[in-house]
Amino acid sequence: MAGPLLRSLWSNTTRRSFSSQSSPSYLKFGHSLSSLRAFSAATASTAAAGAPSSSLDPNRLRNVAVIAHVDHGKTTLMDRLLRQCGADIPHERAMDSINLERERGITISSKVTSVFWKDNELNMVDTPGHADFGGEVERVVGMVEGAILVVDAGEGPLAQTKFVLAKALKYGLRPILLLNKVDRPSVSEERCDEVESLVFDLFANLGATEEQLDFPVLYASAKEGWASSTFTKDPPADGRNMSQLLDAVVRHVPPPKANLDEPFLMLVSMMEKDSYLGRILTGRVTSGVVRVGDKVNGLRNADSSTEKIEEAKVVKLMKKKGTTIVSIDAAGAGDIICMAGLTAPSIGHTVASTEVTTALPAVELDPPTISMTFGVNDSPLAGRDGTQLTGGRIGDRLMAEAETNLAINVIPGMSESFEVQGRGELQLGILIENMRREGFELSVSPPKVMYKTENKQKLEPIEEVTIEINEEHVGVVMEALSHRRAEVIDMCPVPGNDGRTRLSLTCPSRGLVGYRCVFSSDTRGTGFMHRAFLTYEKYRGPLGNVRKGVLVSMGFGTITAHSLMSLEARGILFVSPGLDSYDGMIIGEHSRDTDLDVNPVRAKELTNIRSAGKDENVKLSPPRSMTLEEAIGYVASDELIEVTPKTIRLRKRCLDVNKRKTLSKRAKE
Repeated sequence: MAGPLLRSLWSNTTRRSFSSQSSPSYLKFGHSLSSLRAFSAATASTAAAGAPSSSLDPNRLRNVAVIAHVDHGKTTLMDRLLRQCGADIPHERAMDSINLERERGITISSKVTSVFWKDNELNMVDTPGHADFGGEVERVVGMVEGAILVVDAGEGPLAQTKFVLAKALKYGLRPILLLNKVDRPSVSEERCDEVESLVFDLFANLGATEEQLDFPVLYASAKEGWASSTFTKDPPADGRNMSQLLDAVVRHVPPPKANLDEPFLMLVSMMEKDSYLGRILTGRVTSGVVRVGDKVNGLRNADSSTEKIEEAKVVKLMKKKGTTIVSIDAAGAGDIICMAGLTAPSIGHTVASTEVTTALPAVELDPPTISMTFGVNDSPLAGRDGTQLTGGRIGDRLMAEAETNLAINVIPGMSESFEVQGRGELQLGILIENMRREGFELSVSPPKVMYKTENKQKLEPIEEVTIEINEEHVGVVMEALSHRRAEVIDMCPVPGNDGRTRLSLTCPSRGLVGYRCVFSSDTRGTGFMHRAFLTYEKYRGPLGNVRKGVLVSMGFGTITAHSLMSLEARGILFVSPGLDSYDGMIIGEHSRDTDLDVNPVRAKELTNIRSAGKDENVKLSPPRSMTLEEAIGYVASDELIEVTPKTIRLRKRCLDVNKRKTLSKRAKE
């Protein structure tokens, strides 16, 4: 009887906290909800008396992940679902809380929140759509019983759709298919039927069961904020909301199978650090009930046994409600919660009652396919911009990243260097960008593909690539990819887009490093390219000529306009007058395939003789400015990227020109 009244009190309290707090944190919301604490205390006492508590009842829970290809509308859909359930959304893309996510318009890390809908609590997980952040999908998909597969009704299933769907089917989830962006003029009912057939074929090819193949289909426009069980472009006024999708989640996603009477068990799927509460562990409660003040153990699997790593007391339990974090006093099996009080466990470890001696099996992640070496910045301009300069600081930061992101491996190397292994250059580029914003200075090597050897045969990672371009760009793109050892699988016109062609290819990961910027330039910014890891295959041989030589500085000082004027004819410049230069710094791309040593700091000689060209104005073409991702894909094996909080420079690994010439002669011999 008291359930709806207490839920009303809960939602009203949460709504007041939405409007009164602009920047939510664990500390602020933990001490402002007295009515919520009273509610939690009431449920705890009820449970202690032996009566079933409505707040701990797993039958009213639904755990569901939103999965999709990049740019198919996941985060916009999450905004509309939160608003439908009464949450106050402060801005668009409310779930993207990291600055880089808002700047780049992509989801980088998975987030969990919960909403109430018709006496049910829905735990929603928003996942990234980019292949480089696939580890975020793998470690959270095991927390849920269902998934909303979002597919663009115009584009259909693409490379990353296949990746995330394979992970969902592997865990036995029964996805709900949501065809998004049906309001577009090019999308018709026939096109939706065609996309539905393509998705069905994808399910079948991935080994879906008969139950999984019988997936419900809904049509939606997340941008306009509505979903429908039948195809329409203009639903009635009372149907312009997300209620049909939420009803489908409650109807088709099963409640978690959980036992409240068994000992408490939770597998940690996410971890973050808070300056006030310390380590905050997020995971799904597998069995039992946990309350604030309970004694728990941190466990991990070590070889064939279970190792106890810590015994501690639960200091705080929290849940994300909409866009707000609130304190709770108890949580039951099947729920997804945040816990503070333990200092040792991390992702993949188990938190359990003191009587439990066996850890839960950890999540299996796909292996990394690419690696880069991070080291101390030893250039002549080191120490001017950053505050974190030493190898120890860099190592501590990388180890902390590896602890919260299981898709990254860090291996200490020689002379204060660290090999960082990941899924792709975008994932490692995000890490480098975060570090430079935190005041780090470091030198970064070009990405190296991680090969395998099986039966004395060299294998390399192959990626599945989907490209959509204008017809006039097909030739130049095919030529560029042929140099990168790509093989075309399929080529067809894009449905509903005259003059557009879609290419499906397989290409080695090493061939795609740095190609995105070249592709954008070749297609004048009109092309789309999506890629996802496919498999390891036999080594396809050396790449063709994918880059020209570079212009290398052999002078230390300030770059002058007078010297650049004579160097413009030699190639494309990366620098402008007034910047500092040093021996071995790369200042441009040579027009030929060989490197050229130049002097960019040469000043105009002054004489006492007046010349005709003395007072002429120097007019230079704008330099090509390198972003971090472009630099990562551009540098060759004998080059490094110098990263500081203010500048990104390219340099030779060996700065001395004479040593470089000696090394090049040895390589030829």
